Amino acid sequence: MVCVLSSFLVFFSSSSISVALPSISVSLTDIQGNLVNGVLENWIGVSLLLSTAIFSVPCGNLCEKFGLKKSFLFGLIIYSGFSIVSVYSNTVELLITLRFFQGLGASVINITTLSMITEALPPQERGKSIGLNISGAYIGSALAPGIGGFLTQLVGWKLMFLSILPFLILIILVTLLKIPQEWSNNKNEKFDYVGSFIYCLGIFLIVYGFTILNEITGIILVIIAIILLTLFVKWESSHETPVFNVKSLTSTVFTSSTISSLISYLATYSVTYIITYYLQYVKELDPQTSGFILIVTPIFMTILAPLSGRLSDKVYPQVLSAIGMSLVTISLIMLTFLSKTTPLYIIIISMVLQGVGCGLFSSPNTNTIMGSVPKHLSSSASASVSVVRVMGKLLGMGILTLIFAFHIDPTYHQIPHTLYQEINELIISSNLALTIFSILSFISIFTSLVGLKFKFFKK
Repeated sequence: MVCVLSSFLVFFSSSSISVALPSISVSLTDIQGNLVNGVLENWIGVSLLLSTAIFSVPCGNLCEKFGLKKSFLFGLIIYSGFSIVSVYSNTVELLITLRFFQGLGASVINITTLSMITEALPPQERGKSIGLNISGAYIGSALAPGIGGFLTQLVGWKLMFLSILPFLILIILVTLLKIPQEWSNNKNEKFDYVGSFIYCLGIFLIVYGFTILNEITGIILVIIAIILLTLFVKWESSHETPVFNVKSLTSTVFTSSTISSLISYLATYSVTYIITYYLQYVKELDPQTSGFILIVTPIFMTILAPLSGRLSDKVYPQVLSAIGMSLVTISLIMLTFLSKTTPLYIIIISMVLQGVGCGLFSSPNTNTIMGSVPKHLSSSASASVSVVRVMGKLLGMGILTLIFAFHIDPTYHQIPHTLYQEINELIISSNLALTIFSILSFISIFTSLVGLKFKFFKK
């Protein structure tokens, strides 16, 4: 329950910030005293995701080395501390920087919660517990827009950073008083500083380059990032104490399930933004009504995640994952035919299918990943889950942003201002993005099935 509540709080606080971005951009200025532009406004939200992706792999190794419980407490303290300091930001650049370091705490929490569940519980109970943990994250994401908007409207955006502190302190106290166990591996191994640096630089360049891929600089940065990440894999393969155990974690089942997870987040995360734009700019619904409709998907994800997790202890999880991605694919195909006259009930049905599909996919797929490696590599596997989750979201948003940039307006940072006048371009761009996501989702059905023994029930 400590892990579930921690996942809830991290996902709640990281998701609720999107509702407060307009208020933050009005109350802060940049370092030169100018009004906050669209680029900096987006980076308030992206900075935490970026740092989570950057720090996950090195932290996965360090958490194994220093102990999961101690690392978990460290992550909670870091996350709490930077939540407090963020309130005192007087420029948007400072807030972005503080959010970046808050992502360090988030990455440690994400890794240790999943690893502690894997270490503490027997395999026959692991799927159920992973499902509850993922459900906590989904509940946080589902409640974030409503509660975050209410807090911002009531007091201001700073309250969102402070509202989670009592719960974080409670978790710290319960962990200290009620969890006596400690789990640690690789205590005497040296830390791979070179590999960590190559990885962190590669991830930063690929994410930043992807956001400006419509410029030559972005293309160059992505090429450099791919070279660095290739070098990272080669370095880790030959290193005695790698920061990421490439050889042990490249089993067929692990690799295919990780690819499926990456595709699932890539294909579904941006759909929320597409539907938001469609409902408000095409259907001309108000934000409150749009927000109410958008809750449909996370509600079904929240309900089904613990159930599918429990079921994955009895049924081969690859089967459930494939069924889930099949439903997601159907939902995305339905949305590819969006037009000005699409009935609202079609959108709601597709959102229900996506929620059910993601709920069936996430817990079993995570169970497959965590169960495909030895226990002493649970932190590395957990880091992989965290990285692909964040990278999938970032790459999905990158694809959507690029399509908007080429179809709507070359000055893609001004997307919200151009949509009112370019509804047709919005619909065409959304259809193209959803077509790409549908194809990728279809591929993930088959990657989810890798390693299946052609049986439905486990012995």
